Amino acid sequence: MKVTFLELYNEEVTDLLAQEDSSRSSSDDKQKKHVSLMEDGKGCVVLRGLEEEVVYSANDIYALLERGSSKRRTADTLLNKRSSRSHSVFTITVHIKEESMGDEELIKCGKLNLVDLAGSENIFRSGSRDGRAREAGEINKSLLTLGRVINALVEHSSHIPYRDSELTRLLQDSLGGKTKTCIIATISPSAHSLEETLSTLDYAYRAKNIKNKPEANQKLTKAVLLKYLYLELERTKKDVRAARDRKALHTLLSHVYHQMS
Repeated sequence: MKVTFLELYNEEVTDLLAQEDSSRSSSDDKQKKHVSLMEDGKGCVVLRGLEEEVVYSANDIYALLERGSSKRRTADTLLNKRSSRSHSVFTITVHIKEESMGDEELIKCGKLNLVDLAGSENIFRSGSRDGRAREAGEINKSLLTLGRVINALVEHSSHIPYRDSELTRLLQDSLGGKTKTCIIATISPSAHSLEETLSTLDYAYRAKNIKNKPEANQKLTKAVLLKYLYLELERTKKDVRAARDRKALHTLLSHVYHQMS
């Protein structure tokens, strides 16, 4: 079993399980390794730079969940003492070997994605100012895009705007895809939170009308899986070389600029 844990903050994806990067000057950016969202040849989202942690028990999983959660961005607002300022996705991947009639091993892969969405807050009522107001704006923007995706799926629109937000790109397979999806909507009994409660209930009402088409994962032979991992390794090496070349070019141009000036 393997585990990953990412955070989506202001449309940027970071790794919550990566080691602290002490070279960053800003304290908010420490321990925040950036992750790139890309697409493979089949149109599936691939996360470049996201580290996987091997786990052997439920206790290992809980420990990583707590470790990553402690790094998530939260803030004290008038509506919530520990308001989440980001979305997060905690993923557990399981590989199972199965017996086959021949000599070839069959490997089946399954994933469980636990998604925590930041709550949509009224900027005025939450008391958000300056940077916090911008954060709230980004949260509301991504949730608005999610709402448009849900509407498009329910109405069977010819165009689903998954690409309009990093959040909807991450959730693409969970919304109208080949997976089983369970949505838990949390609300407050307080009359003071009526606006947020109605908004959440409306979200849940629309989302429950989405029709997914769950499919069993394809069984892979060991040879096919090894080939896939080899291609992933080569692609990663290529990305590293490209990043190194860009850094070398930047250094060279800076050196030339200083010589000319």
